[in-house]
Amino acid sequence: MHLIIPYAASHALPFPEALHGLQLRNLQALLAHLQRQQTLQDPEPTPLHLPHERLQAQALGWPLEASVLPWAAWQQLQQGHASREPQAWMTPCHWQVGMDQVVMADPAHLRLSDEESQQLLQAMQPFLQEDGLHVTWHSPLLWHVRGEILGDLATASLDRVIGQNIKHWLPDTPSARPLQRLQSEMQMLLYNHPVNDAREARRQHTVNSFWLHGAGALPNGTSQPLAVTVVSGLRASALEGDERAWQSAWQTLDATALAEALQHFQATGQLTLSLCSEHRAHTYTAASASWPQRTWRQVRHWIHPASSSAALQALITP
Repeated sequence: MHLIIPYAASHALPFPEALHGLQLRNLQALLAHLQRQQTLQDPEPTPLHLPHERLQAQALGWPLEASVLPWAAWQQLQQGHASREPQAWMTPCHWQVGMDQVVMADPAHLRLSDEESQQLLQAMQPFLQEDGLHVTWHSPLLWHVRGEILGDLATASLDRVIGQNIKHWLPDTPSARPLQRLQSEMQMLLYNHPVNDAREARRQHTVNSFWLHGAGALPNGTSQPLAVTVVSGLRASALEGDERAWQSAWQTLDATALAEALQHFQATGQLTLSLCSEHRAHTYTAASASWPQRTWRQVRHWIHPASSSAALQALITP
């Protein structure tokens, strides 16, 4: 069993203040028995994908530092739609234009309805089809894309870009030129679209662009990771920088997924736990040990209990 926890700590939250009063008994109990075996640190320049995505990719047998991680194709495979065709996710979004930068707002804040999303996609379809992109509606913020131009398109994950200047994350390769042109065309098309006119009248953010992510074709030999679970319960509060909501989400996670993980460890003696922030991941495993070593660890834990707060703080400041 491998449990991956994104946003276990976040640079969007005040640390160490966010840890005050946070009691995570199951996490602390697990850390008393596990040893940190791997540290994954973002190199410079910052990769297109977050540490938890790269760990999951590693579990799938994909190269850890690959610039193309075809999550759309893999997620379709999990739904029984196996295809080697290049695929991607397209997310309608709002770009906040400032004096010297353009910032991606969190698409979740659009609260885009099914009808609004479908109307926007319908208007965009002729332009998308001209570039050989076949787009189907999946949900208000996820449109599924198929097309040959997606095969070697290195796209940053959506979470890398939210709240950031998009200039640093826009694909800038020859294969990305059709995408750059298409984004410019869509900005003009969407400017006076009736959906956006209505949203402006309600003082809501308009949809003025889109973001492609999870692009690429499945590598040969891709397999389902064995007992790997990515828990996303901390994501929304971390992206919003909501300290209280993040603490509450951690308490819920500790009482559910980590309680189950502790039970699994107590029954099998086996567990891998990865705690992740936006730029670092620490992986803990149950290292094999002799009887005297296990006894010494228990004594050491009684004297100096493992600190969940220290483990989370280390994801921000090692």
